Parts: sequence; structure tokens; C-alpha cells
Amino acid sequence: MKIFAERDNARGADLSERGEYEQAEIYLRKAIDAAPKWSVPWYNLGLLYKRTHKWQESLECNQRAVEFDPKDEAAWWNLGIAATALGKWRLARQAWQVFGLDAPITDDEVLIRFGSTPIRINSREEGEVVWCYRIDFARAIIKSVPLPESEHRFEDLLLHDGAPNGYRKSQGKQVPVFDEIQILKPSEYSTFQAIIRTESQIDIEDLISLAFENEMGAENWQTIRLLCEQCSRGIPHEHDAPTYEAFSDLRIGIAAKLRDDALRLLESWSISHSASELKSFEQVL
Repeated sequence: MKIFAERDNARGADLSERGEYEQAEIYLRKAIDAAPKWSVPWYNLGLLYKRTHKWQESLECNQRAVEFDPKDEAAWWNLGIAATALGKWRLARQAWQVFGLDAPITDDEVLIRFGSTPIRINSREEGEVVWCYRIDFARAIIKSVPLPESEHRFEDLLLHDGAPNGYRKSQGKQVPVFDEIQILKPSEYSTFQAIIRTESQIDIEDLISLAFENEMGAENWQTIRLLCEQCSRGIPHEHDAPTYEAFSDLRIGIAAKLRDDALRLLESWSISHSASELKSFEQVL
């Protein structure tokens, strides 16, 4: 009966939201048994499997949800995410057409190239926000050099959610922050840390530019701001900008496939930036 399905669905959804997935699954299955053609518990069970990265199960549940309610955009979106995680491009294309994908339904990989997008990695924790290149509705490639404690690397391929969870400014415009779901394909790059004493921020900017010219990454980790919760998951308000004294020791992240590549980068840069001094260098991830 629908009344029992509604009760069990509500209980299961609440348990899932709290991370009690085993018990949540039991209640959601009971709701489905009581009302097998009601789309909502199918969607909620698909959401549970999304949260636990059980992509085949999530795909199947969201397929049932849209079968019983073809207008359920949330289920279509999660179906697209699950299909993307599994590399089932025909199903992904079918889902993304609901959201405006103007492309035929084929087995070819979806590649849209939305451009630069901020993604919150380790989103279940505080989560560092890094700049990525978004290649379709649910995937993006990291183009920043994340802090080593994040256990993420330059060029990691991420699966991300579609609901904005905060905003950052890019070229004078507010752009949405999306939350990472998981790393789909780990990068071949390693992360190195260089401590550089310098009196010139321009020297550091030159190093960052030189790194990207040589298909590496570099980031001034000293400029990373820890935002309050309101800012991180909303629109950032004014905070004091970091300041540096002359000859500050700056912590610079460098992404390279080989240690020797990173050292050659620093050597090449130092030739024309002799006023800056490399104090230490080590691999950190």
C-alpha cells in the first residue's frame, strides 16, 4: 500500500542522508516492494548507490525512476552520472539530451568542453576548491596543483555532481562550484614542493607560466585562502588578502611526471630570475 511505501521511503531517505546506508537500503527496498511503480523510492535508492559509488545499481534504479516518472530531472541527471562513471555513453547521451545536449545518441564518448570550472575536491570534508577543465556534464580535469594533503593531482579526471554548491569569480563573473564525487582516472603526474625565497611575485608568475608552457603545472600555495563555510559554499565576501614581506619563503606546488622534469623547470627558470632562491625541493605526492 502507498501509505506504507511513503513511510518506508521517508525513513530510508533520512537514513541515507545521515550515511546509514545499510539500514537505508532495507527501508527503500520495502518502499519499492509496497509500491513498485512509484518513482520516488527508486530515485532515492539510486541516490544511495550514487553516494556509495555503486554505479551499475545506481544506473538501474534511476532507469526505473525515469520509467515511472519521465519528467524527474534529478533521476535523469543521476542516470547520466552513473552512465558516465560506467562509460556507457549511449545511455549518458540519452540522459544529457534532457538537459540540452544537441548530439546524436551513439556509443561515442561524450566530449562537450564547457571550459574552466571550480570543483570542490574531498567534498564530504572541508574540501579544497581547485580549477578544472570541464569536458562534459559530469567530468572535469584538474588544472590546478592541489595541496598534497588532498591526495589529488594535477590532471586527475574527476566525476562531479551537477548541483552548484557555492560560487567563485572568473573573468569578472560568478561561476558555480560543483562537488567532486570521485576520481575516475588518476593522473600520471606527481606533486613536488619547492620553497622559494623571493622578493618578486612576478618571478613566481613567470615560473607558473613556464610550467604550463612545458606541459607541467605550478601553483603558489601561499595564496590559497581558507574561506569560512558561508563563503566556501556560497558567494565569497571580502577577506583580508594574503601579504608577503620582501624575501618571503613561498611554498610552491609543481606538477611533473618525473622529478628530473621538475628540477629542469626550476633550473631553467632560475637562470633569468637570479634574485629568487630555491631553498628546498621534495616530492610530496
